[in-house]
Amino acid sequence: MKSMLKPAIAAVAMVVSASVAQAQTTQLRLSHQWSNKDVRAKVAQMVADEVAAADVGLEIKIFGSKSLFKPREQYKPLSRGQLDMTIFPLAYAGGQQPAYNLTLMPGLVKNHDHAARLSKSPFMKAIEAKMAEDDVMTLVHGYLAGGFVGKDKCITKPEDVKGLQARAAGKSFEQMLAGAGASIASMASSEIYNAMQTGVLDAANTSSSSFVSYRIYEQAKCYTPAGDVALWFMYQPLLMNKSTFEGLTKPQQDALLAASAKAEAYYLDEAKKQDAASVEVFKKAGVEIANMTPADFEAWRDIAQKTSYAKFVAEVPDGQALLDMALDVK
Repeated sequence: MKSMLKPAIAAVAMVVSASVAQAQTTQLRLSHQWSNKDVRAKVAQMVADEVAAADVGLEIKIFGSKSLFKPREQYKPLSRGQLDMTIFPLAYAGGQQPAYNLTLMPGLVKNHDHAARLSKSPFMKAIEAKMAEDDVMTLVHGYLAGGFVGKDKCITKPEDVKGLQARAAGKSFEQMLAGAGASIASMASSEIYNAMQTGVLDAANTSSSSFVSYRIYEQAKCYTPAGDVALWFMYQPLLMNKSTFEGLTKPQQDALLAASAKAEAYYLDEAKKQDAASVEVFKKAGVEIANMTPADFEAWRDIAQKTSYAKFVAEVPDGQALLDMALDVK
């Protein structure tokens, strides 16, 4: 009889042990809008994998391809604790915090190394202080560069967009393009393909990574990539609800921060590769490549100073101070 009881007792013990372990595991939900081939999705997966490997009772469940929230509607649930984490273009939340529009300001970032310096600067500390007001914090900093596509023509200088229906990511770029004579169509980068296919859009700008992951090369005649001069840089960090982070155990927090540091280094390295890789993809698809010259860049920035920069300073109470802080980063 005793010999028959031992296996039964062992089986019960295993079930109880598994149940306790499951109860002790904290699950976080991470949302983003991209396919699993995109660098931002890979950053999210790296953090999740590193945290799992740390074995601290923390699991990150990823909901990609806008399966949990619409692209532009992730910040509010994050700030309310209804979502734990997101990789998110911060300028999408410019309506909630107008200062965030400065993280997508034409001509403000020169290159990827300059972007990395901005991420560690007093400017970014000021932006993070505003995030904290919304119960949001940054885990992984990251900027991505981008360029333009034209459905029927090349877009390199301001006069090229005059009279076109154009898409820009963020308020500041919309202001600049409107200043150059374009009509603006607002949408997430995941919607560019269909809009160009159906004739809603003549031109668009977004990140090099999005141009590839959303196969925009199938709808474009000409591509202007980020090259020696890049007009378009957008801050797209991995964010977390601050209260949720503070509610984790110390080992869980340490594991998450260590994973995030590793992912941030990977993000910067991959971001640099995205631009060159996108050019090869567009070339292979038979799309014309047009490079922006330094003179083109200055012409765009002149319009930005009269439109985007001026409106930002006028609309944001501490806008001039924030803009100056960003411009101080060399």
